[in-house]
Amino acid sequence: MLKVLAIFKAFNSLTFGIAMHDLLPEICDIHADTVRILTPMLQNFGAKDTFYGEIVTLKTFEDNSKIREQVALDGTGKVLVVDGGGSMRHAMLGDLLAKKAADNGWSGIIIHGCIRDVNAIAEIGLGVQALGVHPLKTDKRGLGDVNVPINFGGVSFHPGEYVYADNNGVLVSKEPIDLVQLGWL
Repeated sequence: MLKVLAIFKAFNSLTFGIAMHDLLPEICDIHADTVRILTPMLQNFGAKDTFYGEIVTLKTFEDNSKIREQVALDGTGKVLVVDGGGSMRHAMLGDLLAKKAADNGWSGIIIHGCIRDVNAIAEIGLGVQALGVHPLKTDKRGLGDVNVPINFGGVSFHPGEYVYADNNGVLVSKEPIDLVQLGWL
């Protein structure tokens, strides 16, 4: 079956100029009953349209101090999911922290809130999804809770579970999804 899928993808790509770049529909075609899908609400801002990894959570409000701490850590194979309370009054992420996250191996950052420096972030090798943009930085009070269950967009995010994101949205799985089976690796 995997051989047939690979041949089909190669045929489509060569014959019709179509490359299969939409991970979430592929996942949903096979795993719809085991994933949780975020309500459509986020925009894709990063250079990586498709990203996925183990969830690291952060709950904070209009303070990105803990984001700075987390992106300074090794994030290989991980996605930082931030519940910023949906604030549209401050940017939780800018280009400097996005660059630091990319340099430390983070696959992506998902923010229930705003970001800034969108043109620079679009050039950084990091997946970034957020509600919107705002030019004002946050206060630095050192507040926030790391690796606690968070909930937004109708989905609960738990540390150690897995998140998958692309231009089609965001979904969560309790277990890692076999991307080889889907022809992605």
